[in-house]
Amino acid sequence: SRCFDYTKPQVLHFLLSNLRFWLDEYRFDGFRFDGVTSMLYHDHGLGAAFVNYDRYFDAGVDEDAYAYLGLANKLVHRLRKDATTIAEDVSGMPGLAAPQKEGGCGFDYRLAMGVPDCWFKLVNDTRDEDWDVGYLWHELTNRRADEATISYVESHDQALVGGKTLLFELADSAIYDSMHKGGADHRIDRAMGLHKMARLATLAASGHGYMNFIGNEFGHPEWVDFPREGNGWSYQHARRQWSLRDNPGLLFHFLADFDAAMLDLATKQQLYRSPQPKLPFVNPGDKILAFGRGHTYFIFNFHPEKSFADYPLPVPAGTYHLILDTDEPRFGGHERLAPGQRFFSHRDDDGIDRIRLYLPSRSALVLEKEKARKTRK
Repeated sequence: SRCFDYTKPQVLHFLLSNLRFWLDEYRFDGFRFDGVTSMLYHDHGLGAAFVNYDRYFDAGVDEDAYAYLGLANKLVHRLRKDATTIAEDVSGMPGLAAPQKEGGCGFDYRLAMGVPDCWFKLVNDTRDEDWDVGYLWHELTNRRADEATISYVESHDQALVGGKTLLFELADSAIYDSMHKGGADHRIDRAMGLHKMARLATLAASGHGYMNFIGNEFGHPEWVDFPREGNGWSYQHARRQWSLRDNPGLLFHFLADFDAAMLDLATKQQLYRSPQPKLPFVNPGDKILAFGRGHTYFIFNFHPEKSFADYPLPVPAGTYHLILDTDEPRFGGHERLAPGQRFFSHRDDDGIDRIRLYLPSRSALVLEKEKARKTRK
């Protein structure tokens, strides 16, 4: 991203006119502002640790850049009331996604940039059996409730030249020769299981929205790289290979089908109209993470080997229906659970209502409370 001198009126006119051009000429319905951290601080946030609120409001803040961002949001929303603006800011500056009438900068959303960092850190630096689900839960939900946040597993940053999508990172070279049906490569089995779980956990725990970069939903095996001098002006990587997703003999379509089912579930359950995730159950030893969102409950077993029978989980009293399972055969899973099951809570001697579930290794379940299910129907 270019660095500008935001004290100059002609610079502001140029940048604001640029926003209007895309709104008017191409009917854009919003913008994601790249590199906002670099704009907000005179040191561009390089090597900076934003560990307390003093850091956000010291002399290092470029107040003229902040003023431009406020003007940009005011312009965009005045020209198009339904427009969406999103800030890509790693510093977490308070108020960036707060309304201007409340003293904020006016962005509609900010990106939860720590979430993809968390997933790739776990995948690259930590053995599966050492994953800390408490750390994962913290990163998935570590945000201010009064500012709208969009979470994601991966974006263009992990798909551009030099980067890998999550599936590519998990499967490595096996993605080229072992993604056919009927294969028996444990690397692919692991990659597909964690790919689905990561996306479901991120979507379900997100505060206000979920983002996907085109092609990542089916685990595109290669990067995006547009023709340039550095690659000899090649068009080889200037595309997404939709044929991989549409080929019934390959496994990619299972991931795309799961992504569609997951988004459909989020829409029908109105997840983002519900309060923040609640009732978190975290067992680091068993690698179990469970939480509720409205009347929907998400249970994850991240253990690479252990499946658990009759695993007790605290829930509000009632009857629960299994509505989604990452291990379903239609998603390339092993069908270790019968579909459409109902589960009944029981009050234990300690006065806590619990359901008992079979939790297959490296899989996730979604349950819906029966009363809410009948109401929705």
